Amino acid sequence: MKKGFTLFLTCFVFLNFYAQKKKQPIDTVKTEVVNIVTKYNPKIADAKKIKKNPKIKLLKKNEKKKLEYTIFSAPVASTFIPKSGAVKGIDVGIKERIYKNYLALGFGNYTTPYFETYLHHSTRFKNEFGFNAKYLASENNVNNSILASNFSNYNIGAFYKQQVRYFDWKVSLNSERKLYNWYGLPNITFSEPTTNSINPEQEYNYFELIGHFTFKDSYIDYGKISATYFTDRYNSSEILANFDSKLNLPLSYFFRNLNEISIRTSIEFLKGEFKSNYENRNSIKYATTTFKVKPEYKMSFLNFNIKTGLHLIASLDPENNSNNFFLIPDVLIHGPILKNYLNIYTGLSGDLHTNTFKNFTDENPYVSPTLFITQTLEKSILFIGLNGKINSSLSFNFKASNKTEEDKPLFLRNASKSDGTNNAINGNTFKGYEYGNSFSIYYDDVKTTTLLGEIEYDFSKNLSFSILGNYNIYTLKNALETWNLPSIEASFSTKYKKAKWFASSNIFYVSERQDALYNAQYPSSFKGIETINAFVDVNLNGGYHFNDKFSAFLKLNNILNTEYQRFANYNTQGFQVLGGITYKFDF
Repeated sequence: MKKGFTLFLTCFVFLNFYAQKKKQPIDTVKTEVVNIVTKYNPKIADAKKIKKNPKIKLLKKNEKKKLEYTIFSAPVASTFIPKSGAVKGIDVGIKERIYKNYLALGFGNYTTPYFETYLHHSTRFKNEFGFNAKYLASENNVNNSILASNFSNYNIGAFYKQQVRYFDWKVSLNSERKLYNWYGLPNITFSEPTTNSINPEQEYNYFELIGHFTFKDSYIDYGKISATYFTDRYNSSEILANFDSKLNLPLSYFFRNLNEISIRTSIEFLKGEFKSNYENRNSIKYATTTFKVKPEYKMSFLNFNIKTGLHLIASLDPENNSNNFFLIPDVLIHGPILKNYLNIYTGLSGDLHTNTFKNFTDENPYVSPTLFITQTLEKSILFIGLNGKINSSLSFNFKASNKTEEDKPLFLRNASKSDGTNNAINGNTFKGYEYGNSFSIYYDDVKTTTLLGEIEYDFSKNLSFSILGNYNIYTLKNALETWNLPSIEASFSTKYKKAKWFASSNIFYVSERQDALYNAQYPSSFKGIETINAFVDVNLNGGYHFNDKFSAFLKLNNILNTEYQRFANYNTQGFQVLGGITYKFDF
């Protein structure tokens, strides 16, 4: 009992002492070691140099052992027999040096002088300028022509181009002078005094000023301003002014998956005057103003490229008090059927074309300066075609189209005002184009179905062939015949070039055409239809390069010596030869 009490008392005292110790406040301040780190700025004196390099001793067992090789040789029967031969390489040809300037001079039969030059120069300040000129004439007359039939063409032009920070600009000035004669008299017996009184000469003069702007990193792709002036010997005049531009507007800002849309705009102003018409001495005036807006969007679908567009056209004709507005779709779809071999394309389009006196004289220089000028509307052009290649050397293109046109221009021969013995009526002397030797413009609504085929074959890298042909079926609204329109046109050409020799050939075929015959002198009704025979024209061109600078050329035209007619009563020259030299150089 005492032992238990003594043990209890001892435990009580110990617990009481421990409880008092826990109640004392705890001191939160502790002693710690603080290491102060400062930036070390060594001095040269602190550096210690290593006076000796350590030597590395390899253990004997780690030393490299010398390898010794032994070959056990035994005779082996060999069937290999070395064969000597020449090293073959690829003939890449000789790289031709390109010169910036050239000068060509030539001369041919029919007293045909020829001259052509092109001069070009650029500076390190991102500007360049150039000059070009060409002259071709034929002083001798066509065989069996009663009137003078010589001609001459002279072209001259110059340009200046400057590159600046935000855009490039270019200004060009071109001029042409063409001299022709209305020598195609109809099948009427003309007396010598009458033919001696005819002055068949016609002279065309053309001036053109163009300003072109190409913008960099801009929504405006380009802008073009042009103004032309055209006149002739009979004081006819024509002014044509154009402003064209193209805008690229990105639609990705609004819709992420859309491409950009391009918008082409144009403003065209045409004004002209003829001093008289074919019937009397009353003048003919014409003027049109045309506005065009063409939005265009391109996209892809199932490997097919699709272009969708729209022609918004407004045409104002104050001379005839006629205003017209047109909305024409423009769609093109093309894509592969057999990748790398066969492609298909189809589309629907149309446009409004402005006819000009200048364009008519380019196609037929024997029109009379008494024309009625109006615009031609292509209401629709629906087409489908296939193109591709059979192998790496043979490619093709076949196309079928149907075109509907309003006021399509056709060349129709004028009736003669002379019966062959007179050169005046009522005191008015006939002009050089009033003897049935000129053409007027006949407008008609025409539907044309065309089948076109093209084949190109590269026989080798030096020789290639190409064939082009189209067949036209015309449906007319009012005209009796398709005046001066051939139904078949075809061409075959070859090109050859190797080392210093070069040559090419062109064979053209044009089918029959029709023109009108008249009962009597103007004004007169139709007597019948004259058929102009089909013709084949074979031409060969070739030459030889003496060196990089000097070359000689030879042109042979109408090799078959066929006196065919391009237009009624206008015989062409027979076999023609033109030869000369070309010199290329740099400043």
